[in-house]
Amino acid sequence: MHPKNLSIKDFSYSLPADRIAKFPLEKRDGSRLLIYNQGVISKDLYQNIANHIPENSLVIFNDTKVVEARILFEKTTGGMIEIFCLNTHEQYSDITLALKQKKNVLWHCLIGGASKWKHGQILEKKVFFEKKEFTLKAQLVEKKKESFIVLLSWDELDLSFAEVLHVAGEIPLPPYLKRKVESTDADRYQTFYARDNGSVAAPTAGLHFTESIFKSFTQKNISKDFVTLHVGAGTFKPVTTDRMEEHEMHSEYIIVSKATIENILKHLKKNIIAVGTTSFRTIESLYWMGVKIINKEPENLSLSQWEIYDLETENIAPQLALNALLLWMNENGFSRIIAQTKIIVAPGYKPKIVSALVTNFHQPQSTLLLLIASLIGNDWKKVYEFALLHNYRFLSYGDGNLIWINETIT
Repeated sequence: MHPKNLSIKDFSYSLPADRIAKFPLEKRDGSRLLIYNQGVISKDLYQNIANHIPENSLVIFNDTKVVEARILFEKTTGGMIEIFCLNTHEQYSDITLALKQKKNVLWHCLIGGASKWKHGQILEKKVFFEKKEFTLKAQLVEKKKESFIVLLSWDELDLSFAEVLHVAGEIPLPPYLKRKVESTDADRYQTFYARDNGSVAAPTAGLHFTESIFKSFTQKNISKDFVTLHVGAGTFKPVTTDRMEEHEMHSEYIIVSKATIENILKHLKKNIIAVGTTSFRTIESLYWMGVKIINKEPENLSLSQWEIYDLETENIAPQLALNALLLWMNENGFSRIIAQTKIIVAPGYKPKIVSALVTNFHQPQSTLLLLIASLIGNDWKKVYEFALLHNYRFLSYGDGNLIWINETIT
C-alpha cells in the first residue's frame, strides 16, 4: 500500500493525561530507556545507552537551538496578544538570514487573541537589553490561510532579531504541557549541545544526553556528528484527515556540512544511529538529494512530501547517492547543504542510511508515530503497550527508546 492511502486512525492508542511528563527529571540522563531489537524489548537508563550501541557506530545529533519564539504584548486596555513566530517570510533564503535581520523583519506568526488586534493598530513592548530600554513593535501585514504575516521592528539598538527574541520572548513549550514557562525550561527545553538558532520546538530525543554520555561514547569508540534541522511548530500539527494523502506536512530547513556527509559515507557498512526523528529525516533526505542529482534534477534539492516515493532509485545504493551529492557540492563550491525537506516517513518506506533511532514516545495519530511504524511495523503497538504497562513517561519531557530497525518487516 502506498503511504498516501494509510488511515491515521490505525495509528492510535490511549494515552492517559497523567502519563504525559509535565516537567523534566532532575537529571537528564536519569530518564528511562526502552530498547527494541528485532522484536525483543529490554529496559535501562539513558546513562547506560552506550552499552546498547556497538563499537565503531556513528551517532548523529540535531544541534539546532530553540529560540524564544513566543512574545506577549499587552494592549493599552490591559488585554494580552500572543505572537508565536512560526516560520520565516519567503523573502529570506533561510532562517539563519532572517534571524540576523536588524531593525525589522517579516515573519509568519500564529496570534493568540487575533480578534482583539484591530487592523492598523501597532502593538508595543518595552524591553531591556544590557540595562538599556528599547521598544519592540508589531504590525499586522496580511492574513494567510494558516498564519498571519507580521512586521516586527525595534528601535535604536543594533540588535539582530535573534537577540531581540532572546530578551523579549519566551521558550515555546509544547501546547500539550498546558502550563506556563518556568525558569528551568530555558535550560532543560534545550539540548546541552544546541548551537544554531532556528527551532520553535526542541529536538526532544536529545534532551536526555549529557557530557557523561558523550564520554562513554568516546571510551567505546562510538563516533558522534551533528546535522541541523530547524524544527517548526508543524511538528505539533495533528493529523485531522482520514487518509494521509490529504495531510499537509510542514517544511523545515536542514543544514549539513560536507565533512558530516563524508563521515556518514565512512560508516555506511557499520551502524548509523539517528538521535531524534529530525536527525532521521535529515540523514535520509541526503540520500534522496543524491538520487535527484543522479536523475539529473539538481536544480532544486529541496524535497516535497511524497517525492521520495516516486523517484527512480533502481541500482542507486546509499554510497552512490552520497558520493553524487558530494561531487555536486565540490563542483559548485559548497561546503554545506542548505535545503528544505518536507518528506513524510511512513509504513512502506525502507530506510536507506539509518540503522537505529533514539526517540521519545509520541502522540497518538501523529506523523511521528507513522515514522516509528515504518521502522518496526506493527511492533510499534507492542513497544507502546510495554511502555504504558511499565510506567514510562511520555512526550517531550518524558522517557525514550532506542529502536533498531526491524529487517523482517514487509
